[in-house]
Amino acid sequence: MAQPRILILGAPGAGKGTQSAKIIEEFDVDHITTGDALRSNKEMDISDMDTEYDTPGEYMDQGELVPDDVVNAIVDEALSQADGFVLDGYPRNLEQAEELEDMTDLDVVLYLDVGEEELVHRLTGRRLDPETGEIYHVEYNPPEDPEVEARLEQRDDDTEETVRERLSVFHENTEPVIEYYDEQGDLERIDGEQAPDAVWADVKSTIEDAS
Repeated sequence: MAQPRILILGAPGAGKGTQSAKIIEEFDVDHITTGDALRSNKEMDISDMDTEYDTPGEYMDQGELVPDDVVNAIVDEALSQADGFVLDGYPRNLEQAEELEDMTDLDVVLYLDVGEEELVHRLTGRRLDPETGEIYHVEYNPPEDPEVEARLEQRDDDTEETVRERLSVFHENTEPVIEYYDEQGDLERIDGEQAPDAVWADVKSTIEDAS
């Protein structure tokens, strides 16, 4: 069986990272995220693209958003080097979804479907151990060591106000992408509110059926 080409979609907190890690291990595919692709291609020569800077790294160093055209070129490059992959964090909008069609043929588009209040609950409950970088959750995954628990911090982007803003941006930009694949009949909805093992069982069987 050829290695599957998978797109995974879902809001912040839906569990894309957890499920992507399992997919990579089970199906031996590359994990392609926009952030990783940008970081590994910071020095890519884009001087022929009529952009403000000659490399993606210059945008990143200035704290500016990398233009869509550049992101598209970087994702295209990353996909071309992968036999199979799980693509996570791209496409973020309809224009990118249409670009992706020209880059590759996807075997399956997974959407981890989780309700708004559950997403808020998951994200606002996350806590960071500043000494180890480990992420915990006050309800789902608290640390066993009281000393660790005492030093946990909530990250700035996990406060309720910030979380709701992030979800609002997701709905505005990425909901049309979900509808796009749904209308094409390519979207496989996974109930992301199940226990992680149950979500994984559904993800795994959906990929196997599609490959």
